Amino acid sequence: MEYDLTLFEKGLEELGITLSQDQKKQFITYYEYLVEKNKVMNLTAITEYEEVILKHFLDSLSIVKVSNFDQNKLAGKSVIDIGTGAGFPGIPLKIAFPELKITLLDSLNKRVNFLNEVIEMLGLKNVTAVHGRAEDYAKQKEHREKYDFCVSRAVANLSTLSEYCIPFVKEGGSFISYKSGKIDEELTQAENAVKILGGKVQDVVKFPLMDTDMDRSFVVIKKVKPTAKRYPRKAGLPSKEPLA
Repeated sequence: MEYDLTLFEKGLEELGITLSQDQKKQFITYYEYLVEKNKVMNLTAITEYEEVILKHFLDSLSIVKVSNFDQNKLAGKSVIDIGTGAGFPGIPLKIAFPELKITLLDSLNKRVNFLNEVIEMLGLKNVTAVHGRAEDYAKQKEHREKYDFCVSRAVANLSTLSEYCIPFVKEGGSFISYKSGKIDEELTQAENAVKILGGKVQDVVKFPLMDTDMDRSFVVIKKVKPTAKRYPRKAGLPSKEPLA
């Protein structure tokens, strides 16, 4: 089937991202498989082609608006995507920037199986899909404070997300949270939690998502000191009782 790539190419141009024909084909294959598998399992509420392009693919790639996610300096950088779901933002980032080393973490095994099928189908290298909870994996030596970037589009308040994500980031690295436009109050409430976990809010990047009425934000948290061993707390606690 032929797809009109005009909208996608316009968005890529706005973001300053250049993709080869093969990379564009990988995005289309990903889209087709996502929609196909979505008929038998709950992966996404968004399935219409142009909506997926805008609200999943271009939204995921918009991270290049963050100054320290410099697309010219990504070779060898490691990224963990927490609560990746159907692979957003991790898979689009891997397709667009194949030099990244990416770990996709999700707590639902069915989704991890889907991600492994996508990885194989697209021939992606240096990307691993892992089944588990952030609270458990962040305690493991091979994951704790090992990543240059932790990213998440998961729906949770910033205090909770910070407890899940900051422990994965090495000192000097960044946790970058994908958020809706209305972030100010949530940011204020999370300030102390971020500090307790060894982070510091470095930047907030606000922008409208292309061709939509959606406002988006990136909260950039720099890891300035090691996270105390007791964090993250045991499964369930970060969401039930966010750090204040």
